[in-house]
Amino acid sequence: MELVPAIDIIGGECVRLAKGDYAQKTTYSSDPLSIARNFYDNGIKRLHLVDLDGAKSKHIVNYKVLETIASKTGLIIDFGGGIKSKQDIEIAFDSGAAMVTVGSIAVTNPELVGTWLQDYTPEKIILGADVKGENIAINGWLESSDSNLYPFIEKYMSMGIRRCVCTDISRDGMLSGPSIELYKKMLKRFPNLFLTASGGVSCYQDLIDLKEAGLPSAIVGKAFYEGRITIEQLSELANN
Repeated sequence: MELVPAIDIIGGECVRLAKGDYAQKTTYSSDPLSIARNFYDNGIKRLHLVDLDGAKSKHIVNYKVLETIASKTGLIIDFGGGIKSKQDIEIAFDSGAAMVTVGSIAVTNPELVGTWLQDYTPEKIILGADVKGENIAINGWLESSDSNLYPFIEKYMSMGIRRCVCTDISRDGMLSGPSIELYKKMLKRFPNLFLTASGGVSCYQDLIDLKEAGLPSAIVGKAFYEGRITIEQLSELANN
């Protein structure tokens, strides 16, 4: 199983939100690089880096954090948050991202994302599907859209998308367990989609349950920072 730890950034610091609520912020470290190095030194290969300031501001803000981690570790980083323009996506790749996750812009400007898929290839573009119920939320989860999850993914798969990160916002940062039934439904409908589960992971057993449900990939955030999952457990799953 591909294990992808997450580092969410506000003001250059590593934080976690509850249900995407900026008013419910917990700060875990003022040194995201040290956290990233810990992951890399323990054999973890991937990192999901989220610019929460960027998501709220609608343009990349914390690209220097990306640049620092990319230049000082060997982590394969996918970067999301605030990617709304060609300039944003070029900043992300120039700063060391191996891949970018596009969410809001995929709802509001699919034509632009289509050009990115052609210019950068689907290997470098991950679809972000952040859901409230089964509808997509946008702009740092502060706004709802009328886009339903399943037609949204179907449309982008027809455009070449191969990877998708799906976050159940109601569970994100709540340590309440992942939305396994939602992911099973998605896997059944889209068997060729490389689906990454995000939101709600509370313990090591949740990761085992996701793996047994057929999920090829999962993001881990708050459960690690709260000490519910150890770096050794992450490393074990990531390397087996």
